[in-house]
Amino acid sequence: MSQRTGTEEGVGAHFGLPYAPCLPARPVRDAGFSVTRLEWRLNGEANRLVSLPPDSAYFLMLYLKDAYHCDVAPDGTESETLRFRQGSVCLVDLAHGACIRLFSDLDSLAFQLPRELIREVSEFSAAPRATTLRCRRGEDDDVLRNLGAALLPLFERQGNFHTAVLQHIAIAICAHLLHAYGDHGGQGGPRSTQFTVWQERAAKNFMIDHFADQFPMAAAASAAGVSIRRFIESFKRVTGQTPKQWLLGYRTARAKQYLGERSLTLAEIATGCGFTDEDHFTKVFRRVAGTTPAAWRARWLH
Repeated sequence: MSQRTGTEEGVGAHFGLPYAPCLPARPVRDAGFSVTRLEWRLNGEANRLVSLPPDSAYFLMLYLKDAYHCDVAPDGTESETLRFRQGSVCLVDLAHGACIRLFSDLDSLAFQLPRELIREVSEFSAAPRATTLRCRRGEDDDVLRNLGAALLPLFERQGNFHTAVLQHIAIAICAHLLHAYGDHGGQGGPRSTQFTVWQERAAKNFMIDHFADQFPMAAAASAAGVSIRRFIESFKRVTGQTPKQWLLGYRTARAKQYLGERSLTLAEIATGCGFTDEDHFTKVFRRVAGTTPAAWRARWLH
């Protein structure tokens, strides 16, 4: 396997964008980090094949706009084409390279994260001592969405005065990945009871698409193609949360967005985010966010 640990040039060339702006850094010690701003257009093409070579690194994509693509296996087999939502992420181990076929324009931030950098951050910070990261496909991640937003202004600036900020954000990204997606070994349970990343994503997509509705969890299990019992067990094993806990967390995150709008009442937000009523909304919001919706809104608006 090729051991390409250089990150200075970013990944733009692999997407047909050799001059895409790239911000490199060495956040801890010797291992590099890079984030590349990708703005690629189909320009009349039906699709575009993108290949990333094998590397001792992880590849992280943060989608700034919705995108559509499929995975391409080494034998040329293509997965189903899926929508990757704005604000979601993909995390891929490049040990054997990676290949996708794009069916849409692409606006994203692409990160190259050497394994050595993950080890350095694990030793340097209070992050878990995970040896590897679990691959993700289209994961909604508010933390990475916010860190990506903090990175975007750095592409508009010239010179090296942003280096310290970039280093801090790079460490925060790696620490978050270790906390959220670290594979700590021995926690996966029997493979026969685990979700594939596609089953997990199908279930989450169903819950996201219907987050404002009252639906039985059996419907989400059906979207993943598994029984309700296996769905609940496997979902918790993979995510650390039951499907209900995950859904309530998502509904709370969406409610925070609506709380920034003065025109909506708490009752309207509760209904629009799938809570049974305002009391239920307040109870769940307090448990998840540590404060009431009214207090959160007051602090946000002032």
